[in-house]
Amino acid sequence: MRSPRPEVSNQLFDNADSFGMVFDEAWKRHSTQNPGAAMANTDKLGLILASCADHPFMLNNPAMARQVAEFRIRLLGL
Repeated sequence: MRSPRPEVSNQLFDNADSFGMVFDEAWKRHSTQNPGAAMANTDKLGLILASCADHPFMLNNPAMARQVAEFRIRLLGL
């Protein structure tokens, strides 16, 4: 039997998976807090990346973090 996954983790790791989870949460939180805001995905991407600026993966690999974010948007249809 699998243990339940904790809903919130304060641990951040310098890898794409950790960044992807933080990015997804930030994207969803922005969408929930601004439901009527009509914004182009490129503009929204910039805002969300800025909100994740202190993540270790973003600090050490900003170009790769952007690629991960763009991939997550395509993958999840965000």
